[in-house]
Amino acid sequence: MYATVLFIHSWIRWIALVASVGTVLAALRRQDATTDRWAMIAMMALDIQMLIGLILYLGLSPNMSEILAHFGDAMKDPTARFWAVEHITAMFGAVILAHAGRVLARKARSADAKRFRLLVCFGVATLLMIAGMPWPGRPGGRPLFRV
Repeated sequence: MYATVLFIHSWIRWIALVASVGTVLAALRRQDATTDRWAMIAMMALDIQMLIGLILYLGLSPNMSEILAHFGDAMKDPTARFWAVEHITAMFGAVILAHAGRVLARKARSADAKRFRLLVCFGVATLLMIAGMPWPGRPGGRPLFRV
């Protein structure tokens, strides 16, 4: 079960990342309908990612069980710290910014304000996702494409 859920989590990250980049690019190109679609896809992918990530974090991951049982020691290990704090913090930040961006965009009084709010929120969310992903070569690094 753990391997299957981790596989799904690993692949949905690409949908979330591509959709977030798509939102930013569409907002830069001033394509309102396209921006809304990309933002909705990104938000849905991020929500699914968060749900699956929490299932892994709180229940299925044997690594997280060990890390949470010895949290103080985990903070001394760069890999354990990445999974216990850095990854989850960056990803929660990305999810919160995506939701805030959609809400702020809906409340905008003009199309330019809407695009700007989506651009800023999804731009920062994308940067947080990139910073919080377990890229190969960094502590906690994983393969780019899990098969």
